[in-house]
Amino acid sequence: MARTWSRWLPAAAVPLVVAGSVAFAAQAGADELPERTPEDVLTLLADRDHQPYSGEFEQTSDLGLPQLPGGVDLPDADGDAAAVTAALEALTSDHGGRVLVGEQDQARVQVFESFGERDVIVNGDEVWVYDSDENAATHATVPADARTAPLDQQLTPDEVADRFIEAVGPSTELSVREDVEVAGRAAYDLVLTPRTDATLVAEVAIAVDGETGQPLRVSVTARGEHAPAFQLGYTSLDLAAPDADLFEFTPPAGAEVEEIAPPAQDQGRDDAEQVEHPEPTVVGTGWESVAILDAGTTDIGAEPLLAQLTTAVDGGRLLGTDLVNVLIADDGRVLVGAVPLERLQAAAAE
Repeated sequence: MARTWSRWLPAAAVPLVVAGSVAFAAQAGADELPERTPEDVLTLLADRDHQPYSGEFEQTSDLGLPQLPGGVDLPDADGDAAAVTAALEALTSDHGGRVLVGEQDQARVQVFESFGERDVIVNGDEVWVYDSDENAATHATVPADARTAPLDQQLTPDEVADRFIEAVGPSTELSVREDVEVAGRAAYDLVLTPRTDATLVAEVAIAVDGETGQPLRVSVTARGEHAPAFQLGYTSLDLAAPDADLFEFTPPAGAEVEEIAPPAQDQGRDDAEQVEHPEPTVVGTGWESVAILDAGTTDIGAEPLLAQLTTAVDGGRLLGTDLVNVLIADDGRVLVGAVPLERLQAAAAE
């Protein structure tokens, strides 16, 4: 189950990497929408109501790294090394999948891989994570207010868009471009542009459904580039409620099932002894923020896969991409940000 739980990360993990801690559309086919200001579109997005739907999505990544094969496993790595590797796999590999959302606390995300799929099913307090390649399932009973989203569940346009919207502030300029069409639906093209040059991100474009306010696509473009380095969007969308049976899950015959005890009621999120993956420390603000993960028990930089992808720099080893830089410091800490290497080195020295 090492592979399954390497993906059970804090809810901020991947958006933190993609958003820097802070092909699906065709403009010509978009229906004309009422004119709205950037603030109007932001409000439409933020105030959208929960509604059942289902849809298929695709993610494409061109971060300047070789694509990692799905299911990369580090059997001898501790949680930190596995977490970094899982995040790399998620960001460098192209993915396809399906999202189903029912009533409150009903959701299912399926991520399709070459030889199988991964499922995350939430039905009330019941949470299942299933890996068809390993025929292994994990089950937990977790109240909604104590739940941490599995990594797979975060890789949807809705979740990633929300992470960027949460980061909107004085460091971000908002604008609206010409309407677009995504998954057959007319959408506003809301653009978030950093007001600083001290970031690798040139802009983030969020296609917002003109009727429902739902995020339909997120595109992140690196500085000096024209095509998105990261794009995640729906290719089809159905606003009808999915069948309730789709949120029921029974492990297939022969599956290895791991039961996870529910968290103690008095378990605090800041209790490092009780939380398997403590929240990272964030230094700086806005697009210049850097997330710092404490050193684990394993020398992450010595892991063969990461050693191949990193280069030696002052203070550690660098995993450099077009959108995100990761510094594995000599003391074992991992620093992540959509910032130049020099910013990570300065944060490590603070």
